[in-house]
Amino acid sequence: MPVERPVSSPLPSSALLVAAIILLGLNLRPILAAIGPLLDSIQASTGLSNADAGLLTTVPVFAMGVCALAGAQLQRRLGVARGIGLGIAIIAAACALRWPLHGSGGLIATAALGGLGIALVQALLPAFIKRHFPERAGQLMGFYTTGIMGGAAIAAASASPLAQSWGWQALLALWALPAVAAALLWRRAAASRVDMAGGAGASLPVGSSRAWLLMVFFGIGTGAYTLVLAWLPPFYTELGWSAADSGLLLGGLTLVEVLAGLAISSVIHRFPDRRILLLSVLLAVLAGLVCLIVAPAQLAIPAVILLGCGIGSLFPLSLIVSMDHVRDPAGAGALLGFVQGGGYIIASSMPFIAGLIRQHSSSLAQAWMVMAGGVVLLLLIAVRFAPGARLAGAR
Repeated sequence: MPVERPVSSPLPSSALLVAAIILLGLNLRPILAAIGPLLDSIQASTGLSNADAGLLTTVPVFAMGVCALAGAQLQRRLGVARGIGLGIAIIAAACALRWPLHGSGGLIATAALGGLGIALVQALLPAFIKRHFPERAGQLMGFYTTGIMGGAAIAAASASPLAQSWGWQALLALWALPAVAAALLWRRAAASRVDMAGGAGASLPVGSSRAWLLMVFFGIGTGAYTLVLAWLPPFYTELGWSAADSGLLLGGLTLVEVLAGLAISSVIHRFPDRRILLLSVLLAVLAGLVCLIVAPAQLAIPAVILLGCGIGSLFPLSLIVSMDHVRDPAGAGALLGFVQGGGYIIASSMPFIAGLIRQHSSSLAQAWMVMAGGVVLLLLIAVRFAPGARLAGAR
């Protein structure tokens, strides 16, 4: 266990810390979001199969889940600030290695490495914020999640135009630069914080059926995000769209997600019965998927708006509903780690399943149908989340 010592240098300004948190968030999705608009070019250059192409999203998301389950152990072994710095450095290395290692095996290996880095930051940064800035935790978490979605939007929208100028290998490696900047800024911003190791905390609620239900709910809902992130641009290039236009479509969807997430966070306090919001956003996701199934070319813009509003709202709602089930901080942390850990592992399967579907049917329409079935299941589960529900034994 590392020895934790305070540092005598002055505390960094709030503006510097906010900038570091936003920049960290911006770097957590480009290694995933830049792939979709370039997938046809990547497959043509490397011979990557559709199933293996799905692994480029599946592997990092799976790593997010594993690290979320091991969040308390990572915090004890690495320390929070140190672990975050290590995570962003790993992301920078994974992006840079995509220049020399741009074959199919290298891309999958760097996806795994990048996923490890993403997972470290995602598992530890919320703990840093809650420990050092409890009175501003909600605000800083809002900046952080906005940065995550913003990074995905920038990566998706810029991938094809930049790749046309520099080549897709250089474009993927280029994302090492903002990751290096984030690592340097984080080191300066967090240097004066006492990097305390975590205590034992509460155990994961593996014996609670309600915890498993919350995990499945989060996992299927996040699966909609990973599916769209990985396969929406290739779906539209199949329909004759250019890579640039399909990337802009994904970028627009991600921007809608940002706005929806911010909107839901601002009105959530008005809805003590979360089911009203849950059913509304799930119906929006289902309607967006129906647009992709029945008339994807004609209904592309409505599909993007509906999916963006639904998916962007569902992520924070899923976490808020989970937190409604416990009151004590230790129990909340354990439940959140369990829900996100298992949930990300479930969500990681969707891009791979879609790749298999595309490989055997030459179309992604069936993948949208599978996801629509998952949303119907979520509608049935959401009805059970009545106000006042608690985990067995929760305080």
